[in-house]
Amino acid sequence: MAKKKAKEVQSDLVESAHKIWLAGLGALAVATDEGSKLFDSLVSKGEEVEGKGKKQVEKAKETVGGVKTVAESYWTTFEQKLDEQITSVIHRLGVPTKDEIETLTKKVEDLTASIEKLREKESKPRTRSTRSTAKTEA
Repeated sequence: MAKKKAKEVQSDLVESAHKIWLAGLGALAVATDEGSKLFDSLVSKGEEVEGKGKKQVEKAKETVGGVKTVAESYWTTFEQKLDEQITSVIHRLGVPTKDEIETLTKKVEDLTASIEKLREKESKPRTRSTRSTAKTEA
């Protein structure tokens, strides 16, 4: 009887081990099936999120581009107004502009060149005919 009981226990153990093995294989099969479905589902959701993200990024780029253009326009206008105000203050104070200084510089250079020409003429030795007429006139 003890032998029979030992054989039953042994048979129950083998059967239990076999069922555990089968349960493991079943779990693996379910995980494979469900895992690939889950993986496919995750990929699909990821594609949706990526598409939405790309749309939002493009929208943000357009918005930033528009804001940049407006800001540049305002800055340009601000610079022009500031330049006009500074120029107005400078004129009220009597400070000449760059163009006025350049014009005056050109005139001074022309006058200096004319004076140099006159000095050269005066410093040249006079010829005899010029001297004799100068003496007779005196």
